[in-house]
Amino acid sequence: MSPVDDPSPRVWRKSSYSNGDGGHCVEVADNIPGAVPVRDSKLPDGPSLTIPADGWSAFVTAIRNGTIPQG
Repeated sequence: MSPVDDPSPRVWRKSSYSNGDGGHCVEVADNIPGAVPVRDSKLPDGPSLTIPADGWSAFVTAIRNGTIPQG
């Protein structure tokens, strides 16, 4: 079964990079082995994007290292 088809309930948390005024809110779910679902917290019933865990890790590392500017 692929992570996208995993019936386990998603446990969402707001990204520490989201601002506190209700905008630019990204949530991720950590409980899906091998994948990281990402969604807009303003649309909790909307679609989510599922990214392979190694790709998400590389993305977060690049942001922390300043390779990808935060904006």
